[in-house]
Amino acid sequence: MAKRGGYPGLVFGGKRDDGRLVMKPRYSFLLLSILTAIYAAWPSAAQASSFAYVSLDGENKIVVYALNDEDGSLIRKSETELEGSAGALCTSPDRRFLFASVRSAGKLAAFRISPDDGKLIHINTVTAGVNPAYVAPDQTGRHLLTAYYTEGKITSHAIDKNGRISAKATQELPTADKAHAIMTDRDNRFAYVPHTGPNTIFQFRFNEKSGRFTALKPARVNTGENTGPRQFALHPKLDVAYFDYEQGSAIAAFDVDRKSGRLTFRERLSTLPKSYLGKNSNARIEITPDGRFLYVANRGHNSLAGFAADPKTGTLKGIGITPTETVPRGFNIDPTGRFLYAAGQASGKLAAFRINRENGSLKRFATYELGERPWWLLVVKTD
Repeated sequence: MAKRGGYPGLVFGGKRDDGRLVMKPRYSFLLLSILTAIYAAWPSAAQASSFAYVSLDGENKIVVYALNDEDGSLIRKSETELEGSAGALCTSPDRRFLFASVRSAGKLAAFRISPDDGKLIHINTVTAGVNPAYVAPDQTGRHLLTAYYTEGKITSHAIDKNGRISAKATQELPTADKAHAIMTDRDNRFAYVPHTGPNTIFQFRFNEKSGRFTALKPARVNTGENTGPRQFALHPKLDVAYFDYEQGSAIAAFDVDRKSGRLTFRERLSTLPKSYLGKNSNARIEITPDGRFLYVANRGHNSLAGFAADPKTGTLKGIGITPTETVPRGFNIDPTGRFLYAAGQASGKLAAFRINRENGSLKRFATYELGERPWWLLVVKTD
């Protein structure tokens, strides 16, 4: 009679001369099939096409996670050391290159993304300015735009076809205290720079050929006392820009004039429940790829405030506030719009959420250990 070994349900067919159990061929095939199925449930390095990049300010590194496109789960794959504290991240429009701000060193670093495993291959690092808070490519991918929190300025650096950042800035332009973000509009004709210090948003015309900025008239839009416009998201289809107010704990919608580039205030909604009386400051703001939902991180209340944008007008409506990790500085939505990942700066953990495609509600499905002081989070699909 066949003996049973240490694998329940698998029948072994006898012993070899050395006394070891031998599995019958058909059961050996069954075990191989089971193991193959388990392995296939998680994409191998060769199969993975989505990756999450997390900058760890407290460890001077960027950590790479492979993302399972089916269920949103993450597996830690590799890490890359930087010359100083890791800050903001962005990718080129074709997702071949990743750019990082090295905050404590005042530098900008360029990397090539390995499409097979997401690993970062260093290209070059350039000296740029004190505390680069935000980096973003223009729509062509030929210019890297940076906002500097401490120095109160913006720069534009050329990017060559191999992802290398130019050593010298194309343009360096003083703005005001605490410049916190910079991006061009979808037509690549205008750029906006919110400043938390003077409660203002600078607006520029952008020349995609030269990579240079020219101030619009008026050069800035004042948002009011104790607002602190910090970052913003642009609607992918409508002429609307959404800014989060760091001190004001709010989201504000602005109409964007396609011809002149000028911003006009439309509405403002709180990111906090009326019953909350504690301290709070907003951090990141994100919009889903289809433009239907927006989320703002509350640091203090430690939550993500959700909003639905009317598909025709972009007008906002609150859809709920979801608890997350402590001090959610950085979060990102995956390119499919199905998952949201939020990093807790104080907890060192990442909360993973599924986004309800019908109503925008968030449901937490996993928590991951990240490391010391996660600063920025970026999900990239390489295929």
